[in-house]
Order: sequence, then C-alpha cells, then structure tokens
Amino acid sequence: MQNESPVKHRILVVEDEAAIQQVLCFFLEHNGFATQAAYNGQEAINLIPQFRPHLIILDLVMRPVSGWDVLHWLHSHQTNPPIPVLVLSALVNLSEQLQGIEEGAIEYITKPTQPSIIVERVRTILSLTAEQRLMLQHKRLEERRKMLERLRANPSDRLT
Repeated sequence: MQNESPVKHRILVVEDEAAIQQVLCFFLEHNGFATQAAYNGQEAINLIPQFRPHLIILDLVMRPVSGWDVLHWLHSHQTNPPIPVLVLSALVNLSEQLQGIEEGAIEYITKPTQPSIIVERVRTILSLTAEQRLMLQHKRLEERRKMLERLRANPSDRLT
C-alpha cells in the first residue's frame, strides 16, 4: 500500500470518554495520522512538549484539568506556528462556542458527530498555512458572533 503523505501528522486526542477517544484514534490512524491519546487536560499538557502534535482535538469538560485549562496553557506557552485546536464538545451553547474560538480553538464541533466529519476537518485544517488558519479562526468567530446577535435580537428564534 502506498503512503499518501511522506510526513505522518501527529494528532493529540484529548477526550475523557474512552469509547469516543478510541473511535477517534481508530478513524484518524486508519486515515494515515499518528495519534496520541490523553484522558484529561493535565495528561495533554504533559504530552504536548514531547509528542509535538500538529493538531489537537480537545474536549472541554474534563476533570481534574479541563479543556479550557489546556487552551489557556497553550496561549501562555505559544509555539511557532501555533498548534491548531479543534474543539469537540457537548457544550452546544453559542456563547460557549464563541468563547472556545476566542480562547484559541480554530474549529468547534459539537458532539455527537460522525468521525468521518472530524477526519475531514482535521485534513482541511492541516492543509492550511498558519495565515489561512488565522483567517479561518476569525471567520468562525464572526459566524458565531452574528448568530448570537441574531438570537439576542429575535429570542423567538431560539430552539427550546
């Protein structure tokens, strides 16, 4: 079998639910990525310097150290270029999505979602230059801000 890419991109999967973590790692590895798993934010923070991921898939709600804490840690320990973060979370509130992107995530996907969608987003993000990633992050911020403004202006549009 021919390897599609000479460099295997390293993906750090930070997810406290073992079943989700295993499925994500399986799909990513099946699609040619090297993966490392962490069950919480502290494990992720310990692994990042040695694993040097090209991208992090990050759950936000974990204990004892949350995904929010990992985003803050990444911000204070910036790499060049920055490590892109794809948040995968059950937090569906638009204000939480906006906060995730404001705090450094390039993409925010709500659970549940198909693993193939995540793999495709990972491929897309990794194909972008650092400048294009920054533009994508700004685009996602604007999209969420506009949706939030629209919902605040028309409360009857909210899902119940």
